[in-house]
Formats: sequence, structure tokens, C-alpha cells
Amino acid sequence: QPGLYIEIARRELEVADQAYVAGKPDQAKAAVVDLVNYADQAHDAAKKTGKKLKNIEISLRKMAAKLRDIKRTQSADEQDALQKAADRLEDLRTDLLSQMFGKGTK
Repeated sequence: QPGLYIEIARRELEVADQAYVAGKPDQAKAAVVDLVNYADQAHDAAKKTGKKLKNIEISLRKMAAKLRDIKRTQSADEQDALQKAADRLEDLRTDLLSQMFGKGTK
């Protein structure tokens, strides 16, 4: 399940990118919201099962970087929402890293 959620999140990122390029910010914003929701679900499923943690973490990092790249091409109004989405993905990624390498494992 984590793999399925992260794949949907990746596709939402592609939709958002294409929508921004096409000048459809409302459609892009909706895709970014969906992206964050599916990334959240992937994170929760990965933590629950303990599987695919590394793959999900890598995907979250790449998606956050892509959101930051998209942000640089947008107006100030759009940049704030994209930064918040990227920050949320980074928070999820950090949480997975903590589970993989973090506290209380020794």
C-alpha cells in the first residue's frame, strides 16, 4: 500500500507541474493538495507496516525538491502554498528517517 500511495502522489506532482506550465493555477493547487494527502497516506502506511520506508523517504525527498523547483517559477502568491507543501513532505521524510535510524533502536 505505501508504494501505491506514493505512486499516486508522484502522478499528482506531474499533474500539478503540467497545470502550472499550462497556466492553470487552480487545477495545480488542487493537485498539490492531493499530492500532500497521498504522501501523508504513504508515510502512515509505511510507518505502520515498516516496509518500503527507504523508498518512500527517497520519493518524498525528490518530490519536495521538485516542488521547490516549481516554486521558483511561480508568482509570490503561488510560492507560499508550494513551500508549505514542500515543508510538509520534508517533515514526513524526517519522520521516516527517525524511524529508520533514530531514537531507541539501540
